[in-house]
Amino acid sequence: MTATTASAAPPMPLMARGPATSVSLSRAPEVRWVLRLADTCLIHAQRLSEWCGHAPVLEEDIALTNLSLDLLGQARALLSHAGTLDGQGLDEDQLAFLRDERDYLNLTLAEQPLRRSSAHAPGGDFADVQVRNLLLAVWLKLHWQGLATSRDAELAAIAGKAVKEARYHVGHAAQWVVRLGDGTEESASRAKSALERAWPYTNEMFLDDEVDTHAAATGLGPQRSHLREAWVAEVSAVLEEATLAVPAASKFVSTGSRGVHSEHMGFILAEMQHLQRAFPGGVW
Repeated sequence: MTATTASAAPPMPLMARGPATSVSLSRAPEVRWVLRLADTCLIHAQRLSEWCGHAPVLEEDIALTNLSLDLLGQARALLSHAGTLDGQGLDEDQLAFLRDERDYLNLTLAEQPLRRSSAHAPGGDFADVQVRNLLLAVWLKLHWQGLATSRDAELAAIAGKAVKEARYHVGHAAQWVVRLGDGTEESASRAKSALERAWPYTNEMFLDDEVDTHAAATGLGPQRSHLREAWVAEVSAVLEEATLAVPAASKFVSTGSRGVHSEHMGFILAEMQHLQRAFPGGVW
C-alpha cells in the first residue's frame, strides 16, 4: 500500500452487497468440536486486542498485540475448516461476523472482561491478562499437541503451526505470572485476585459431552477430560514458582462451549460485528 498523493485517485468507499442475515452451521459434532477451538481463539484474541496501547510497557504492548494476532490466525484457519466441514460454502468472515450469540461455542473464560474503565475493577487488571493467558494457552497447547495425530489432515496441519505459537504464549505468560506473583506485595495481591477470578471458569475446560466423545471415538481430536491432568500439572508448576496457591475447587460450571454465554458476550459481538452488519458483505 502506498501513501495517497494529491493527484492520486481517492480511496474506494466501503460498498455493501446483500443483506446482513445471520448464518449458522450444522450441529454435526465434528463441526461443533472445531468451532469450540476456533471461537475460543477468536474471542480471546478480541479481548487481548483491547490492551493494545494500554500495557504497562511498550514491549509488552507489542507482545500482547502479537499474541492476539497469533490467535486470530488460528481462528481464521479453524473457521475456514469448519465451513468446509459444514458444506454450506460459508467463509471465515461470515462465520466470524454473522453468527448469533448462541452459535458461538467459545469457553466462557475467554469472553470475561480483561479491561474496564477502572484498572481496579474486577477483570480490569494487567494481572488478569497474564493469568488468563497462562490458563488458556496451556489448554490450547494441549489441544494442538493432541491434534498432531488427528485423522483430519487439515486439522493436523493447523495444529502443527499453532503448537509452536502456543508454546511461546505459555512461556510468555508464565514469566509474567511468576514475575507478578513472586514480586512485590502489591503485584502478588493482584495476581492472587486475578487467579481467583479466573479459576472457577476452568471447570468448563474439561467437561465432556457428546461432541468430545465423538471426537475421541473417531480420531478427530482429544477429549477434554483427558487433558485435565497434564493441564493441572503444568499450570500448578508455574503457580508454585510464582508462590501462588491453587484456588479451592469450585462447583461452578460455565457453559459458553454449549452456546450459553455470560452477559459480556453480547457486548463483544456488538463491537465485532458492527461494521459487517452496517455494511453487509462490504468490500473495500
